Amino acid sequence: MATRVARPGCLCDAWVVAAELTLGEAARAIGVSVDTLRRWDRAGKLQTTRNERNQRRVPRSEVERLTARPERHAVGDGLSARNRFPGVVRSVEVDGVMALVEIEAGPHRVTAAITRDAVDELGLTEGMRAAATVKATSVMIERGDR
Repeated sequence: MATRVARPGCLCDAWVVAAELTLGEAARAIGVSVDTLRRWDRAGKLQTTRNERNQRRVPRSEVERLTARPERHAVGDGLSARNRFPGVVRSVEVDGVMALVEIEAGPHRVTAAITRDAVDELGLTEGMRAAATVKATSVMIERGDR
């Protein structure tokens, strides 16, 4: 957590990053309660130190360890969508200003409704390599045992 510190001879306040945090600061940063941190400390799941007033302090490295998330694959190509299905164009059906393009991506088929202009600009034809890139705000999941 950043802490405001007045530096002697400086006309402005400076923000410094504390090496150790209070239990409250660490709890907020990790997203758990102070009581949870106390339990983790007693159980050895959290390494803490004590200050001169015998108050628990949490090293920043512990907060970083506990908030670490697995690294996600890179987006690449300047797009924010991470779901890409490279494959082969199996069909292109153009009708008016719209077109349906079906891509076989491994064992899956992905169908996209795109504009006729997009088909022309990309030069999409059956048999060529292409990738379907999906970014959706809602994705439905169905159980496989039904």
